[in-house]
Amino acid sequence: MKKPPALKGRTDPVFDLLVRPPHKQRLADYLGLLKPLDDQGRYLPFEALRYRWAAGLDVNLCWALVKKARVAQYINLLPLGDPVQWGKYMLTPLAQKTISIVDRQTTSAALDYMTSQIGERAHFNYLLNDLIEDEAIASSQLEGAATTTRVAKDMLKHQRQPRTPDERMVMGNYRMMNFAWEKRYEPLSVELIAAIHRVGVDGIDDEQYDPGLFRMNDEVVVQDGEGNTVHRPPPVSGLVSRLERLSDWINLSDGLPQQKHYLHPLIKAITLHFALGYEHPFRDGNGRVARALFYWFMFKSGFSAFRYIAISLLLRNAPVKYGRSYLHTEADELDLTYFIEFQCSVIQRAVSAFSDVYRKSVAYTEDFEFWLTRSGFFDRLTEKQRALYQVAKSGVAKEFTAGNVIEHLGCSYSAAMSTLNGLVDVQIFERRKMGREWVFFLRAATNGLKNGSDISRSRSVPA
Repeated sequence: MKKPPALKGRTDPVFDLLVRPPHKQRLADYLGLLKPLDDQGRYLPFEALRYRWAAGLDVNLCWALVKKARVAQYINLLPLGDPVQWGKYMLTPLAQKTISIVDRQTTSAALDYMTSQIGERAHFNYLLNDLIEDEAIASSQLEGAATTTRVAKDMLKHQRQPRTPDERMVMGNYRMMNFAWEKRYEPLSVELIAAIHRVGVDGIDDEQYDPGLFRMNDEVVVQDGEGNTVHRPPPVSGLVSRLERLSDWINLSDGLPQQKHYLHPLIKAITLHFALGYEHPFRDGNGRVARALFYWFMFKSGFSAFRYIAISLLLRNAPVKYGRSYLHTEADELDLTYFIEFQCSVIQRAVSAFSDVYRKSVAYTEDFEFWLTRSGFFDRLTEKQRALYQVAKSGVAKEFTAGNVIEHLGCSYSAAMSTLNGLVDVQIFERRKMGREWVFFLRAATNGLKNGSDISRSRSVPA
């Protein structure tokens, strides 16, 4: 066996400093910092680490050791900006865990299995559409829309025309998310980026947004809540060519997992999210487009469950951390690990919330069907009526119209009205004329069971 070569000297200035006074007296303390993560496994920026190092250590030298450990594990992702800098990252335990969760719980195959376990899918379909609305609403609220979630839900469920700029923002985001789903088989292009923006902001305030048009000057900046400029995007000169370069990178095949240069779609989607925000190609609406493109790439890569996973719902609750993950990356030589780490922490919680909804839906379905059989209603109702009754009992939807029954059950108008009127005939639903259409809802006398646990406790009690 050939022995490794002997090291005859150090040429690294960092290590040269360590063996000189006054640092050599604390050599063990310094060498303990030669690792990319802190003792709790966190990938922290300089501003957080500097307060965790032992008293008396040279802060600059400590940081040099941490950076040395990180640089050794960097993976180059893509060139960004002008002048060009390479965006890079380090694959951390948090990112690996998130990739595993995403692979197991959010693929198209995983979603098909979930829906097959529900049995009668109508209840779950209503629930999934409710989750689609969550992302559109939260993404708008993250950008400053002042409308409440309840009002926004009402608008989307009834497909009524938005009445305010904030409601138009929500409706635009909803259309943009559906557009991203429809365009999931297309390659990324400058035209597609512009089209997503146009769908999302058209009609809100066209003079402010310039739907589908890229910024024309370098006056667009990102400011914090106090009006301080925290990000100045790359110059408008060369913007289109840089977006073309980004599109080419996204459209490259990443090969198979066992290949040397494989990059998991989740990491690539998060990087796309960052790159759009970094370039800031539009006068306004950049954050919404960046998040929509994240979803678009996950859809494109076969992770269909992301259609029902609301990332912005959690980003809305931590806007400062979201913004700082951008700033830490830009401040540290475009080390995207900070941004990827934060996004992975959010995605883990969002996927977990989606899985909880699924598990509760399965349990509720089993309890509801058992209760329905014991109550004597099972044989009196058609399959579609049982589905709507279950949706109403669970609270997923409180009002029903022929239009939304057609949308969720995939039936004709006559079948939808027959189903709804049948529930009125057996005194489960009531109906009321609202404008030009009939609206159906659960009768107060049958509304005692709110969730699966209530059904479990009331299995022998008919409605």
